[in-house]
Amino acid sequence: MSWWKTEKASERPELRKRAANFVPLTPVSFLRRAADFFADRIAVVHGRRQFTYREFYARARRLAHALTKAGIGRGDTVAILAANVPAMLEAHYAAPMIGAVLNPINIRLDAPLIAFCLEHGEAKLLLADREFHATIAPALARLGARAPIVIDIADVETENAPSFGSVEYEDFIASGDPAFAYPGPQDEWDSICLLYTSGTTGNPKGAVYSHRGAYLGALTNALTFKLDHDSRYLWTLPMFHCSGWTFTWAVTAAAATHVCLRKVEPKRIFDAVVEQRVTHMCGAPIVLNMLVHAPADAKRSLPLRTKVATGGAAPPAIVIERMEAMGFEVLHLYGTTESYGPSTYCAPMPEWQEMPARDRYARMARQGVPNPVIEHMMVANAETLAPMPRDGRAIGEIMLTGNTLMKGYLKNETATEEAFAGGAYHSGDLAAWHGDGSIEVKDRSKDIIISGGENISSLEVEEVLYRHPQVMEAAVVARADEKWGETPCAFVTLKPDSVPVTAEEIIAFCRDNMAHFKVPRTIVFGPLPKTSTGKIQKFLLRDKANTLT
Repeated sequence: MSWWKTEKASERPELRKRAANFVPLTPVSFLRRAADFFADRIAVVHGRRQFTYREFYARARRLAHALTKAGIGRGDTVAILAANVPAMLEAHYAAPMIGAVLNPINIRLDAPLIAFCLEHGEAKLLLADREFHATIAPALARLGARAPIVIDIADVETENAPSFGSVEYEDFIASGDPAFAYPGPQDEWDSICLLYTSGTTGNPKGAVYSHRGAYLGALTNALTFKLDHDSRYLWTLPMFHCSGWTFTWAVTAAAATHVCLRKVEPKRIFDAVVEQRVTHMCGAPIVLNMLVHAPADAKRSLPLRTKVATGGAAPPAIVIERMEAMGFEVLHLYGTTESYGPSTYCAPMPEWQEMPARDRYARMARQGVPNPVIEHMMVANAETLAPMPRDGRAIGEIMLTGNTLMKGYLKNETATEEAFAGGAYHSGDLAAWHGDGSIEVKDRSKDIIISGGENISSLEVEEVLYRHPQVMEAAVVARADEKWGETPCAFVTLKPDSVPVTAEEIIAFCRDNMAHFKVPRTIVFGPLPKTSTGKIQKFLLRDKANTLT
């Protein structure tokens, strides 16, 4: 018998875990390394302010020490509700340094939902951006004596906004020791962040991340997005959303530069890209569409080919095509809050360059293949878990296993068990599986349209609508029909400078570009309701579609 197979061979003393060969994985280590070896490089830019990695690390340690002096300890929750400002980055390191759990809260939530997050997550301290005083203040009032300690965040744009109390963020961190010897996690499975989903109905669910998952997610994102120490990353993606898809840690892992951005507006983005020579940025398709349709006086010629990663919703191929025409290089990602953001990426292949433009952009609009830390991905029957054929047509649910999936939903065992039923994470997204292993999202499970027994992908219909020269945004939902059961109903936002166009003309355009049974029977013009992360709220559109006369 081989020595390796002998009883308890793995427990032999010479093979045990030691402090030298087993260190709990935590993204906090990225900042320490950057400060050690890239100390004088610019780490963070915010308007006219900038910090080196030495200063960034010292500020995070000051904040960690100040938190402990305020009574925050291991396992306590530190909430933050702020724009993409340096304090948000610093909190992503300071709270984990002391074993606390960071809860970044969506800046677009109303007061009742902010209060829910603070209470459900048991926040003991809240770092609060003055810009959002109008919703934070009433949320704190709802909690009364249960409200957490509040620290004000202000900068040159918000210094005149109402304050929450007597403690300013800069004064708070100044009270901390820049050489504070922080303890870090006891175990890499310790919780690092609490991220509430942007649910469309009821209270959001709180996905809990681990130090291990955050570490691995950040490294794989740095790898797939090709970050290095010369990269300059613009924060167009909210840091509260999946902790910025883990780029709060990934940019630091690469010793790159974080370029903060308080407001996501076309002129600010173009100005930052040009003046800061931005190499990388992320955003939902709505952000890309906003840049495509930005006023001419907001647009600027790019000094270099800026890489843009997009996800959160399926971008129409035409939006990718128009972004590339402006000089951006688009990488399509797919993931969920529960999977730390990106889980797949559409790896560009050299042979695509030989394809006709329309076919190439259609390939780029797929959700692609698993990133390196997703152990297994499949498109399967949601009930039986049987894999669907890789024929590009059969539709099943995307399921994942790996180390970058949440620990579970806080205080919600039932929802957690449902999400992980059968040993895989159920995404709720429906996709077709292609022969090359790539996936193509067709719909959320609740958004598929079944007309006369035929499945119609709302995304496929939307793809055609986006190609109409006067259409800026489109969303398609099911509308009840006595004969067919359901038929597609399209909600369309026209471009600001659009020439007049009728519903009949939109329908005729669709009939010329898709199978007739998929063509919308109803067209409704107007703005589209969106969630705080830019996703179109189709549940509201479904309600509206079924009340139309």
